[in-house]
Amino acid sequence: MRLRKYDATRDRAPVQRIWREAGWLQRDEEQEEALDGFIEAGFAMVGEVGGAAESVSVTARGTLRYLSDDLPMCALSAVTTSPVARQQGMASRLVAACLASEAASGAVVAVLGMFDQGYYDRLGFGTGGYEHLVRFHPAWLTVEDGPRSAERVTKDDWKEAHCARLCRQRAHGGLNLTPPAITRAEMVWTKRPLGMGYRDGPGGTLSHYIWCSAENLEHGPYHVRWMTYRDRKEFRELMALVKALGDQIGLVSVLEPPSMQLQDLLDRPFMQHRISQGSAFSAGIRAFAPWQVRIRDLQGCLQHTHVIGGPIRFNLVLEDPVEAYLEQDALWRGVAGNYVVTLDSTSYSEPGMDPSLPTMRATVNAFTRLWLGVRCATGLSYTDVLVAPRNLLAQLDTALRLPDPKPDWEV
Repeated sequence: MRLRKYDATRDRAPVQRIWREAGWLQRDEEQEEALDGFIEAGFAMVGEVGGAAESVSVTARGTLRYLSDDLPMCALSAVTTSPVARQQGMASRLVAACLASEAASGAVVAVLGMFDQGYYDRLGFGTGGYEHLVRFHPAWLTVEDGPRSAERVTKDDWKEAHCARLCRQRAHGGLNLTPPAITRAEMVWTKRPLGMGYRDGPGGTLSHYIWCSAENLEHGPYHVRWMTYRDRKEFRELMALVKALGDQIGLVSVLEPPSMQLQDLLDRPFMQHRISQGSAFSAGIRAFAPWQVRIRDLQGCLQHTHVIGGPIRFNLVLEDPVEAYLEQDALWRGVAGNYVVTLDSTSYSEPGMDPSLPTMRATVNAFTRLWLGVRCATGLSYTDVLVAPRNLLAQLDTALRLPDPKPDWEV
């Protein structure tokens, strides 16, 4: 088993095979070209077995919104292992190697979408906040009727579509994956797509739109893969556009946008749920946490943390399980260590221990969740690996009152 950088000449066909075996890729020239661009836009490594690539990990660079700041971020955009090479630790080592390779990029945080909870915990990733998948009959939306006539958005508009995504309204935790090839690939891989929107941007460029997939084009259900908007007016216009589908489409699902409660815009949501449950068009709201995040650079993250009513100072004994999966020559070794942390209007960490201060012991998984505002310190002390004196937990509960982080970009 050997890890190395992806080589398109050697690895294109094996990686396509791995993706087809995972059900992610069809035998289609356009889909295969989209995969080429997806890989080339980021950084990729493969794991070899018997001289052939049997596992691949791809990262993409971008930013994570922390309150009003954009932090450099790397996203683990795809991790795939063939059936013949699973349960050998290859994917874990690949992810660790990719995280180490991103040290030169300046990424202070890493994000990924998980297939289930538990696997990426061993690499220092902590579970993100809940997403709410809202399923509703579009005709029962209470937004204004009569949207303007929309324009079609197709996969050929991928450059404009990507620019609009980068310029959308973002909240705390919001991600931007910078390479345009990411959006192109996501559009090409969408099954039975439907895109509609408006060109109110500079020079008539695409400003706000929805991008959907459909289980059945005639009657739905439709799933809004993403929507982009810059302000309240554009958001309401997109929701009116969704409502207009209700004369024929029986159900639409959408991930609840950041900072909102979509139930506010539904007429009789509990009745919708009662009369539709058990059917393919069942309405309702489901909560789940499909993404994970970890700190790559402790100081780089803390310098964007601003606490009112500080300072709060404590020792932090930080554990980082990723080191067990790193190659011996990796320059980045994770963030484990002993630190003195100061949280104030300007926050920072220093190596060492101060015996006069209270001490927190935590994994990077749990501390990342605290730093990002996924859950409060006391809550994490109950369910995750975070131990601290009660007074320190109470101080942090009061000081670190952050908005619920929402990536608003599927990774």
